[in-house]
Amino acid sequence: MAIWSKLRGEFIDIVEWTDDSQDTLVYRFQRHANEIKYGAQLIVREGQTAAFVNQGKLTDVFEPGRHVLETDNLPLLSTMQGWKYGFSSPFKAEVYFVSTRRFTDLKWGTKNPLMLRDQDFGLVCLRAFGSYAIRVHDTAVLLRELVGTSGHYKTDEITDQLRNVIVSRFADLLGA
Repeated sequence: MAIWSKLRGEFIDIVEWTDDSQDTLVYRFQRHANEIKYGAQLIVREGQTAAFVNQGKLTDVFEPGRHVLETDNLPLLSTMQGWKYGFSSPFKAEVYFVSTRRFTDLKWGTKNPLMLRDQDFGLVCLRAFGSYAIRVHDTAVLLRELVGTSGHYKTDEITDQLRNVIVSRFADLLGA
């Protein structure tokens, strides 16, 4: 069975992602040993962008449509040339799909009441809560600054950070 999976890995890829979740921001396309072949067909759907990482460097961001990927992994030939690496190609390529749709109904709130001194009421304890929405505008910045090499990045991994920013800005606003 291992021989068939190895042979199947020598064919040109069709790289695509259909998102069936409601909370996935970034998904790394799973390819055996990250050896996407030369001429692979990249399908990017509406509401997505795709970031192409070739040999460890973010080289391009693709908008919706069909695209052809150019890597150094030639079908069959790159595996044969990789004999000194245990028949594994040293030319690694990855595709990260980023959802650009709007993620709504994300909640924020103060964990503890904020203490505020008022001239009329004295010491007042305030709590605040609400909801917000996020959307990715710059795929490259998101990958470089937050995601890194994570293969599956969900909204709950960023909501704590965003919640803290909102609460601290709210506290600063009340203090002013």
